Amino acid sequence: MNIEELQKKVDDWITEYGVRYFDELTNTILLSEEVGEFSRLIARKFGEQSFKTEISEGEIKEKISDELADIIFVITCLANQMNINLDQAIDKNLQKKTNRDLDRHKQNKKLQ
Repeated sequence: MNIEELQKKVDDWITEYGVRYFDELTNTILLSEEVGEFSRLIARKFGEQSFKTEISEGEIKEKISDELADIIFVITCLANQMNINLDQAIDKNLQKKTNRDLDRHKQNKKLQ
């Protein structure tokens, strides 16, 4: 599925099951919540924190995947309700990064 299809699929889901979009403020707060849930998992998987109970690598990967999907869903909702074409926005953003960082990372001795 491409990004345009994702935006349509999310919009169809909202129309059929969600009744309507939450307002932008609510969705922004929900985005913060989802990023926090993702961050908590990353802190336990890669950081110094541990899980309260032992869980398998497969379960950890599944939980992280689910939180990333939640983040993408809320971002897509925000884009849809603000009439932002994410395909175009990402292309423009990548071009900006390319122009800005054309040689920057290649010359960064910390990345060698």
